Amino acid sequence: MVTIDDVRAVALALPRAYEALVRDRVKFRVGQIVFAAFSRDETIMGFGFPREERAGLIASDPEKFLPPLPADERYQWVRVRLALLDADEMRELITDAWRMCVPKKVAAEYDSGIGAVKDGR
Repeated sequence: MVTIDDVRAVALALPRAYEALVRDRVKFRVGQIVFAAFSRDETIMGFGFPREERAGLIASDPEKFLPPLPADERYQWVRVRLALLDADEMRELITDAWRMCVPKKVAAEYDSGIGAVKDGR
């Protein structure tokens, strides 16, 4: 089971990422763009995910992956139950969500190994 502290360690190791507390909810951002956010009870994590691939991800494991709340359907967003998520999958989802928010050059530098050393890969 993944916890918010596990996600925090991964998210804050990414270039330009920072944590914010908004209306009692932890969010991870790049600039003003949120790439991951938690429910108030920290059992559900929302994350950036391509809208056109959302239905496929949710259908692949509907117990684990949840659609966005109605107010968030217009965004590129999916939710996941942390209790059903493993650490490797979390790292991939968080890193991919972050990539959607940063300039391509920043993501390319991270992918080429600059960030890989920083986060232990």
